[in-house]
Order: sequence, then C-alpha cells, then structure tokens
Amino acid sequence: MTAMAALLLLLLVFPAHAGLPIDLTAFDTPDDGGKSITLEWIPLHRLGMADSLQSLVLLRRAEDETDTLELTSLGARDSLFIDDKDLVTDEPYAYVLEARFPSATLVSNETTATPTIQWFNKSRSAVCGAVVIFTSLLLWFTYHASKGREMFIRRIAGLEAVEEAVGRATEMGRPIMYVPGISTMSDVATIASIQILAQVAKKAGKYATRLTVPNRDPIVMTVCQEVVRESYNQIGRPDLFREDDIHYVTYSQFGYAAAVSGIMMREKPATNFLLGMFYAESLILAETGNATGAIQIAGTDSDAQLPFFITACDYTLIGEELYAASVYLSKEPKLLGSLKGQDYAKAITIALILLGTILSIAGVPQFVAVFK
Repeated sequence: MTAMAALLLLLLVFPAHAGLPIDLTAFDTPDDGGKSITLEWIPLHRLGMADSLQSLVLLRRAEDETDTLELTSLGARDSLFIDDKDLVTDEPYAYVLEARFPSATLVSNETTATPTIQWFNKSRSAVCGAVVIFTSLLLWFTYHASKGREMFIRRIAGLEAVEEAVGRATEMGRPIMYVPGISTMSDVATIASIQILAQVAKKAGKYATRLTVPNRDPIVMTVCQEVVRESYNQIGRPDLFREDDIHYVTYSQFGYAAAVSGIMMREKPATNFLLGMFYAESLILAETGNATGAIQIAGTDSDAQLPFFITACDYTLIGEELYAASVYLSKEPKLLGSLKGQDYAKAITIALILLGTILSIAGVPQFVAVFK
C-alpha cells in the first residue's frame, strides 16, 4: 500500500480532529529536579504516513493556558520522545499531539503528567558510593592517627630542608624571607602557603631568627600577621613578633617583584621561602634570591612556573606537595589522617581507571557504564 493510499484510508476512518491510531504517553522525567516531563509516541512512518506529514505539533495546557511546542526533525526512528523542561514543580500538565496533513489534522489522546522532585538521582549512584568510601577512609585514618598510630609519609626533600634552612639563617645572623605568592586568600595555594608559614614561624621563633613576610595583597598581609603572632604565642615567645616585618608592599605585580628583589639585595636574607601562587614574576624573584646566595625553598601548583623554580631554587615543592607540606611539618594527627585518607582514595581511583581500561579493551563495557 502506498503512503497516499494509507493516508486516504486513515482519513476515511479517522476524519479531521479524530484520535490518532497511536498513543501519546507523558510521565515525570526520572532523576531530575522536578521541572521536566518526558513525552513519547510512535512515529507515523510505521503507518506509511510520514511522507505526507506537514508538521507535528505538541499542545500543552496548564491552568487554562495553552502553549504550542513545534517538533521538527522527526527522522525515521522507531519511537520519538521529548523532554519538556522549565516547568513548575508539582503542577499537572495536559498534552495533546496533532499530526497536520495537507487535508486533515489528526489529534492524539490527551495525557497528563506532573513534574516532581526525585530525592535520589539513581544515575549518580557511583558518585554517592565514591563519597561514602572517601568519607569512610578519612574517618578511619583520622581516628587511628588521633590514637597515636604511626603513619608513613614519603620523604619530601624540600620539607626535610626547612630545619636546615632556618638553622643556616640563625648561624649567619641574617633574616628569613617568606613570600606567600601574589594571589588572594581565595586561592588554595595561598591558603596552603599560610599554613606552611605557621610552621616556619615556629621554627624561626625557636631560634629567635627574624622572619620577614612582604605581601602583595592587604588581606593576605593581615592573615599572615595573625598567623605569625599565634605561632610565636604557641612556642611561648610573643615578644619576638614585630608587626612591621609582615608588611604590605604594593598590588602591582612587577612593582611587587621589584620591591621584594630590592629587599633581597639590601638585607641579603640567608633563606628565602617562595611558596604560593606565582605568575611571570617567579623567575625574577628566584634569580635575585639565587644571586644573593640564599638557600631557596619554592613551591607552587602553577605548572607554568615550576620550571623556573626548579632551575633557580635549591628545593621545589611540586603541585600537591605544597598542600601536604603543613601536615608534613606539623605532624598534627587529624591532618595526617586526612592526608592518608586522600592518598588511599587516589590509589583506589587509579586502580578503577586501570581496571576500566583493561575491561574496555577486552570488550566488557558494562564496568565503565556503571560510572557514567
């Protein structure tokens, strides 16, 4: 039977505005935020009518108002669907599908659905499982660390050298310069740097060695002042704190680099700590400190600046070593347990990636599909 013959036959049986011989189905979209309804129907090409179809129009009614949504690109799939989005949660919507032909319009059944919120997104089950496992690891290692259990942390040369660097400045009778980067407190590298500053201040205070901290950001300066003050208080040497040693320089990037370089040349600190977020000024600071003969310990999570620090400094903390430094220096049990929990979570993630790769190559995609 040709498409035109099938159309004529259907028009005889189903005149204009009659019900379609197919059903329109509407239901709440699963695993969403309660603002979508999914509609499904069978395309007319199964009945040999697609060639003469001019348009397929979906009518939506809510609170006595009717919106028209025109659907295009029907294609030749066995079934069609659409997600009607940006709806009002818990409000019912009625839908009707109209198939418009040159000489007639066929109307489907009316179907109703209500968008509701799903409290659990089943498509994110893998994420939920990962959170549970990660949290369990953190709690487990934190508990055992607080009970005094010995936990291994690999040796990091730059952090092993902190004691030596502070001792060198003490023996030479020259100050220690600590540069916390040029970013703001919203940068995680700056936060990590200030945590390291607390440990360096305690070691410097133990030997009564002067510690200077030039700052580019005034808020970072204020935080550094309080951190150093508290560190001196904790070791019982509040008299060592000098507010002028933790000072503001300028917000200009290269103005700051020039000013800090000038301080290095004039005061010739025996030890320079360059830890935090750095940009194009990193090489200027590192080269100037190298020229003064200072021992330099640098660290950043900026990949672009690491080569300059590795070239011009004695020790360089690479990437996450900067984040782990405060734990390494303080050996605080809760932080130590958190660090070990993160390490084990990373190991599990790497193992899953390798296993998924092997299974995918072997033609077993079901394992990877779980994590989509």
